[in-house]
This record gives sequence, structure tokens and C-alpha cells, in this order.
Amino acid sequence: MIVETKYYTIEDNIELESGRSLGNIQVAYETYGKLNEKGDNAILLLHALTGDAHAAGYHKGDSRPGWWDDMVGIDKAFDTNKYFVICSNMLGGCKGTCGPNSINPQTGREYGLSFPVITIGDVVKVQKKLIDYLGVKKLTVAGGSMGGMQALQWALDYNELVNRVIVIASTHKLSAQSIAFNAVGRNAILQDPNFQGGNYYHSKKPDKGLAIARMVGHITYLCQEAMQNKFDRRFQDKDTPSFDFGIDFEVESYLAHQGKVFVDRFDANSYLYITKAVDYFDIAQKYGSLEAAFKDTQAKYLIISFSSDWLFPSSQSKELCRALMYNKKDVSYCEIESPCGHDAFLLEYQTQTKIIASFLRSE
Repeated sequence: MIVETKYYTIEDNIELESGRSLGNIQVAYETYGKLNEKGDNAILLLHALTGDAHAAGYHKGDSRPGWWDDMVGIDKAFDTNKYFVICSNMLGGCKGTCGPNSINPQTGREYGLSFPVITIGDVVKVQKKLIDYLGVKKLTVAGGSMGGMQALQWALDYNELVNRVIVIASTHKLSAQSIAFNAVGRNAILQDPNFQGGNYYHSKKPDKGLAIARMVGHITYLCQEAMQNKFDRRFQDKDTPSFDFGIDFEVESYLAHQGKVFVDRFDANSYLYITKAVDYFDIAQKYGSLEAAFKDTQAKYLIISFSSDWLFPSSQSKELCRALMYNKKDVSYCEIESPCGHDAFLLEYQTQTKIIASFLRSE
């Protein structure tokens, strides 16, 4: 399936939770399948921390498909014969939607750190403008990790529009430990000598800091079992220690590679803004309690967690389920046994397909 990224511009100013406003917002998005006449077969896919609008299919000349291609397409979990599937790059991103690497029309230069700090609520507000533009009347929202946070925000902010919510390997708030990992990543970027206060777009970029941030983050996406099975304590291309501070172990080589390829596709400033938005996300704090947050929601919920996910453990998904059940809402929950850690939401597509397809058919 050859697909093309499209663009929509929101000319009106969007009021942000910080009290600032932002206008002339370009949104990059892709669609798969067709919207029916009633406008009620749409599914909005919400990407994770470093994702983008390219969820499925191939761009011309690409050798690799979109990030959730195993889940989107004919006879897949999100069946494009039945559903109009949408995915947009989030506000603050660096893959076509307005973010710190975009040109500020008032200065003619990249925003850099003059870009306003955003929240998950701001991200969803921008997505709502796109959904209205596309003519959608009823919506299913689905996402893993940070995408699950956006799905929850959608259900709370646009109750009249959202009828089904799929939350995968996600949470209603970060733990202190997760915030700490994000803080280490941000500090690696901020302390890079090439960061230059965020104004690095026409000179050397803070690649070392961004690579370290990615390495730290990637450790949280795996788990002890996955790392043991994948690397153990094997040396990289040798049988004995090098007795220096270069790369000795396979796991070191793996993390170095993840950092290197990441800097070629992502913007350091976007990493700062998006991780901060994730840190701020806290439904219970905003509504007084988790139970109060879901009092008026009318959507049906599917919550999926993974047994080895220690970044967003199953206990956090169960908290969501208990709050929904307290309010007598329609919620289904499944914990999938997997050795893949947090990354399981991208890897365990066969089991997820059965669960999600069944949930969507139940309407």
C-alpha cells in the first residue's frame, strides 16, 4: 500500500493550557480506508513518544512501512475495508506538524525554545480541529504508550464525539521513576555544548545529548528478560575484555546504534517538549480523582497491558479499570503475557489483533 502524507493548516489561534496561544498550525496526517456517509467509521491512531503520522503502508521509495503497519490494513486489527483510519503527527513534533523546528511567522526563524510548552490536552485540541476538517461525526481513538494518554484525553474532552477508546501499554499518569528517566534524557540534551539554548538549526546539532536521551529511554522500553535473552553478557566481536572504555558488550553496541539512528530522524527540541507534556499528564490531579474524571464518559473502553512492561506496568492499567468500573462504565481489560517489555505494543501484533478486532466488532 503506497500512501502519502497530507497537510492541514489551522489558521485560528489555539489557546494553550499554559495561557499562551499558537496560530497558523500545520498538521501532518495520513488516512487509510474511506469515511462512510454517516461519518461514523473513523479510527484515530495516536502515536507514541517519537512516532509520526506514517502509521502504515509505504511512502514511494521506502524499504520499511509505517510504525504500526502490522495492525493497519485489510483484514488487520484496524481493517481499512471497514474503517477510515487517521493518524497525525502531534503538536510539538518534528515530522510535519508545527513544533519547535517550525518557522515562527513573526520572526522568520525556527521557534526553538520560544515555542510554547504544551500538554497532552493541547495536542488533542489540535487533533480535534483536524477531525472536524475531515468530517468525522463519531470516533474511535486508539494508541499505545503516550498514544494511550491521548486516547484518554480525547474521551474526557470530547465525550460526545468518542464512542470507543483503546488504551494500550499506557497510564493515567507517570510514576516518579518515569519522570526521572525523562529528566535525565532532557538534561543530556540541555548540557550538550551544541545545544546553544535551542538555536542549533543552522550549526552543529546536540546529537550526543539526544543520542544519550534515546539510549536512556530505550532501556525503559525493554525489560530484564528481554535484555537477557537478546544480549546476556556477550562481548561484541571479541571473546575477552578490551580493558578500555570503548564498547565491549553487545548491549552497549545496541544502545549506541539506537542513539545514532535516532538523531538522524528526530529533533532534540521536540524531545524536550514532548517528554515534558508526558510528565505533566495527570488525569486525577486535573479532575480531583480518577473516579471523578470518568464520571460522565459514555465511551466503551478496551485496556491492554503487558506482563513484562515495567515502564507502564499492568497495575496502572488496573487502576484505570477500577475507576471506570466504579462509574459503571463499559470496560474490557486484557493483560498479554509477553517477554518484550514496554515495546510489546509494537511487537505483539497477532494477539492484539484478535482482541482489538473483537472489541471493534462488538459495537
